[in-house]
Amino acid sequence: MPADDTADRDPRPAPGPVRRGWGFLDAIPGAPALAGAPGGVDTPEERAHAGADARAGRPAGLALRGRAARGARRRPGATPRGGGKGGRGGASRRQRGGGPRRFYERMRRAWDRPLTAYYLILGSGLLITVLGLVMVYSASMIYALQLSLPATYFFRKQFLAVVLGTGLLLLASRMPIKLNRALSYPLLVGTVFLMVLVQVPGIGRSVNGNQNWIYLGGPFQLQPSEFGKLALILWGADLLARKQDKRLLTQWKHLLVPFVPVALMLLGLIMLGGDMGTAIILSAILFGLLWLAGAPTRLFAGVLAVAGLIGFALIKTSENRLSRFACIGAIDLGPEGECWQAVHGIYALASGGWFGSGLGASVEKWGQLPEPHTDFIFAITGEELGLAGTLSVLALFAALGYAGIRVAGRTEDPFVRYAAGGVTTWVTVQAVINIGAVLGLLPIAGVPLPLFSYGGSALLPTMFAIGLLIAFAREDPAAKAALAMRRPGVRWKTMRRRVKKRPSGER
Repeated sequence: MPADDTADRDPRPAPGPVRRGWGFLDAIPGAPALAGAPGGVDTPEERAHAGADARAGRPAGLALRGRAARGARRRPGATPRGGGKGGRGGASRRQRGGGPRRFYERMRRAWDRPLTAYYLILGSGLLITVLGLVMVYSASMIYALQLSLPATYFFRKQFLAVVLGTGLLLLASRMPIKLNRALSYPLLVGTVFLMVLVQVPGIGRSVNGNQNWIYLGGPFQLQPSEFGKLALILWGADLLARKQDKRLLTQWKHLLVPFVPVALMLLGLIMLGGDMGTAIILSAILFGLLWLAGAPTRLFAGVLAVAGLIGFALIKTSENRLSRFACIGAIDLGPEGECWQAVHGIYALASGGWFGSGLGASVEKWGQLPEPHTDFIFAITGEELGLAGTLSVLALFAALGYAGIRVAGRTEDPFVRYAAGGVTTWVTVQAVINIGAVLGLLPIAGVPLPLFSYGGSALLPTMFAIGLLIAFAREDPAAKAALAMRRPGVRWKTMRRRVKKRPSGER
């Protein structure tokens, strides 16, 4: 019979593989089913306690209390740290893979905030105006010296116009909508009266072959057709809004009369002075308002066809206008130099490179490029600031146009919709025509770049229109609530109320 060697054995259980969970206790015969107790020991301190428990006759694992026991417990469904697909490595991989999606969602939420349009209009309008002021000084200093004037002559006039325009912008941004609608009729009548005075000999003045200026004395003169754009927008928006309230826009005669005849009267007064560029922009405003009013496709196409025939006849009967169309995409000056301005505009853009030759270092403004501070200031910007500068200007105009469309699309007030859409059409179409002419993609129309080019007559109504967009953006109910939350007193009271009455964090 084999000798009994149990006396030499250690009464403590032999250490097994380090395992966690109840699976280890299940493998031990006779192990009690203890709910919530940890299984297995894996540290020297835990082994010592387990041995003492075994000698005292207590089940292993009951002595694991306090911090060691709490650390051994796991949440249901938890996975081991750093292992498996659901571990930290898998989560980090999912986060890295979801990075672009999270960025897109974050940007989408930022664009959908109530004050996005308000800040875009204010910021882009301010940046375009300030950058334009700098470029006017840089582009006009040589031309001023050639005229035996101080180098800062055009800059000082533009700075004065910016100061006056800022006052108009602030005034328009605080004016109630009812006051804007009330002022639309006096503005239209006054503009028509001034445009008639332009054609009176001795009062009207011709500049570059176009008689559309009124001499005010000293170095100041006024171009009433620039105010005609603003007058048509405000008056047309009020007229269409009142007819929409009465449900009359479904009838084509109420849609066209008297809106289209008044617009044609303004176009006729402009074309008497020979300003084809301003007439194109006014026509774009007309079609934009008709489109916003829901004009039928046949009616819209008919008006567009009539306008196209009139424009073709006016272009065909003028050698100057025909030559401008012949210079689209030209790379040669022409036999008589008729494409001089278009070609030198391309030269200025081409010599700028990526980051330009430096502010003030333009070569084309030394008498080679006509109108460097007005119609072709974008070319000087490309030469001195390069592709980076021109793309920045384009991005600012794109942001301004997007914000205007957003204001027009989210409002429930028909007047705000028509007025915001008209202003956005005006600014974007004029910017496209000016930049397209500089790039050689469109004929040279002789219109300034809004808020950027030199000219107080163009700057003042445009800044007033930007103020209107700011006012319309502030009138949005969500924007009003967000602006009210930014008041110090309201915000402090709101936050204190959240802490006291809503401890759960509910908004």
